[in-house]
Amino acid sequence: MAGARSSAPLLAGLLLGAGVLHFVTPKPFDATVPRSLPGSPRAWTYASGVAELAIGAAVAAPRTRRVGALAAMGLFIAVFPANVKMAVDWRHRPTPYKAAAIARLPVQLPLVLWARRVSRAGR
Repeated sequence: MAGARSSAPLLAGLLLGAGVLHFVTPKPFDATVPRSLPGSPRAWTYASGVAELAIGAAVAAPRTRRVGALAAMGLFIAVFPANVKMAVDWRHRPTPYKAAAIARLPVQLPLVLWARRVSRAGR
């Protein structure tokens, strides 16, 4: 599983980068928060940003990589409803935006599988 081990820093970087974006440019993330969730969209944006930062840090550290990658799997599954909401909300936007929103949907599965590979590789 050398490939999974060597891709762990990339997975950590993806999560850390996404976490930072939740704080630097929160407005686009706010728009994807399902209305059915209690509280403000901004609170959910910040909470998910914190989760991505924490999980990314856990994946980056060999000692916590396995549990971090398992948490990443859960996170990737948990944010899927936000991606569905985005695809529905953007259905009337210009074609490039619509295509981008729809393209995000099948990307979640490879992310989940990537995190699983990293978790199985362990340290």
